Parts: sequence; C-alpha cells; structure tokens
Amino acid sequence: MTKTVLHIDASARTEGSTTRDLSAQIVAKLGGEVIRRDLAAPLPVLSEAWVGANFTPADQRSEAQTAELALSDTLIGELQAADTIVIGVPVYNFSVPANLKAWVDLVARAGVTFAYSENGPEGLLTGKRAILAVASGGVPVGSDYDFATSYMRHVLGFIGITDVELVAADSMAVDAEAALAKAREAIEKLAA
Repeated sequence: MTKTVLHIDASARTEGSTTRDLSAQIVAKLGGEVIRRDLAAPLPVLSEAWVGANFTPADQRSEAQTAELALSDTLIGELQAADTIVIGVPVYNFSVPANLKAWVDLVARAGVTFAYSENGPEGLLTGKRAILAVASGGVPVGSDYDFATSYMRHVLGFIGITDVELVAADSMAVDAEAALAKAREAIEKLAA
C-alpha cells in the first residue's frame, strides 16, 4: 500500500533554508505519494467572519460562510489524506513562525479535527505519524526556552497525532556542521 506524505514547509526563506532542506531529505527517504504545502506565502489569520462560520452548523452555513472555511477545509483534507506529516519548523524568536501558527489555527477545528467529550478534548486524526524538521540558530531543542517543539507536539497531539519524531539541527549559530551532521544521522535512522 502506497503511503501518503504531507510535506509542509514554514520557513520564510525559499532558498538556503535548513528546514526546507531537511524536510525534503526526510520526504525523499520516506517515499510514497506527496502532498505539498508551502507556507512561505502567508495564510490568512482568523477573522470574525471565519469564527462565525466555524461555529455555525455545517448544514446552516450561508454560501459566504462556506467560502470562508474553504481554505481550512482544504488544509484539513490534506491532513486527513496523509499517513505521515513532515513539517519544516524553523525556530523564530523561540517559537514557530507566524505562518505555521496560522496553519494551526486553520486546522484545529472542533468537530472536525478534535472533539470535546466528558474526558476533555479528543483528537480525531489518530493513527498518523509526524516528523518535525527543526532548525534554530541558538535555541537548543528541549531547552526551557524551546517553545517551538513543545508547542508543535502539543498541537499535533491535540488533534490526535501523538506519534511525533524530531530531526533537529539546533544551535546552528554555535556549530552548524555538528548540528547538520546530527540531523542527517537522525534522518538515516528514520523508518520509512
């Protein structure tokens, strides 16, 4: 059975980006059908119209409300179609880029990617794997000031994706060669 990989890049840099390079290496190693989503062109942020459409039951939405949610529906469809999600995550100012946060806002939808139950929220996108290709200038992954990887793990888990692996080229400003070597070694160890 052919696996489907959703490849998301969030770096503002389209040339010379470490996360773009690492995520491409991961996708090449995994093989399979690839759905590509490049977030270099910014996604819209949530608006009052979007929130209103989202909280209107699907069978009661106006044509304008349905159109308001169309991009969100497309992004969620990409997640639903994928077996593995590979996300290039550059660390900007200790966290994820704004365009990746906008993507999160558009895909985390009650009743679609998570549901509320008596036990609290439950993710609906179970049985999927995520691999985060992380790069930072000076923030060590897992440190007290690494808000990017902990945020992404939490968000993915919230929507049901709990199998999350990291390929990190962190602290690139300290020793870029060592950081890249460590990341390449992690890629080699990934199961296809």
